[in-house]
Amino acid sequence: MHQHTIDIQQIFESAGGYSPACFPFIRDGLAHTSKLVHGQSDDQSALDLGIIDDSRHVDGTQLCLGLRDHAIARYGLLAKSVLNKWGIYQTRDFGSIIFALVDANLMRTTDEDTIEDFENVYDFDDEFATPSASPTPQPVG
Repeated sequence: MHQHTIDIQQIFESAGGYSPACFPFIRDGLAHTSKLVHGQSDDQSALDLGIIDDSRHVDGTQLCLGLRDHAIARYGLLAKSVLNKWGIYQTRDFGSIIFALVDANLMRTTDEDTIEDFENVYDFDDEFATPSASPTPQPVG
């Protein structure tokens, strides 16, 4: 029996040169967002594979916001640097990755989902504070 192997590196490379190292972050961020939108899931096995059933669906805007919160929670002030290191500079990059994973049958979308749902959801410079951009605390008094 022939075992079909999934080449995550190839999927991410063809999606736009993203680092496959971001796959666990995207998968976990999707689970995080789905939990926020729909509540706790009983079926954790589907989430572990990165596959969300239709009743747990989130749209592109919701996912971008969830990934933002997940990145900040996980990486703090380094969130933007980590995302940039993976080749992710704007919310559309999240969409490119998601649709590449859909094409590889690792995730599903609905007929209403489009790449445009991920377009300009927010600006990384506005949402992810960088240590150098943080205001210096001023002494009181």
